[in-house]
Amino acid sequence: MYAFDIAAGSKTELYHDLHAALDALTADEPDTVANMANAAALIWQYLPDLNWAGFYRAAGDELVLGPFQGKAACIRIALGKGVCGTAAATRQTQRVDDVHAFPGHIACDAASASELVVPITVGDRLVGVLDLDSPEPGRFDAEDAAGCERLVALLAPRIAGAAA
Repeated sequence: MYAFDIAAGSKTELYHDLHAALDALTADEPDTVANMANAAALIWQYLPDLNWAGFYRAAGDELVLGPFQGKAACIRIALGKGVCGTAAATRQTQRVDDVHAFPGHIACDAASASELVVPITVGDRLVGVLDLDSPEPGRFDAEDAAGCERLVALLAPRIAGAAA
């Protein structure tokens, strides 16, 4: 069992500590599923106000559900559809304050009000996306986006074999 000292102070400290913990969890582990599962669990445990945290893996022209924490989720999402598909297609982080106002939003959990999706790439290859949902409108800010982008940058090469 792992135990981490994650700061409950500022977001800067929180993301710094999450990055160190994720590095420790995944540094010597070659299995992509294990690394995604531990990353989802770590994020779920330490980021407040989430109702879903996990991954969708790139598989051809769609995303396929990967390891996650939260309620059962949509299994397949076409590239360009919903927040996850948009992040994957554009390769740009999507930070949505009100998912109900997002054109084509896919509601896997009706309780979700805001969402942050970070594309995972290695070179030019899309590996998948990190998807975080919250029941709180406007839950994610620019600091959350930057912090999660740093987590994904660390994790990407450690899960690169996960893409189909």
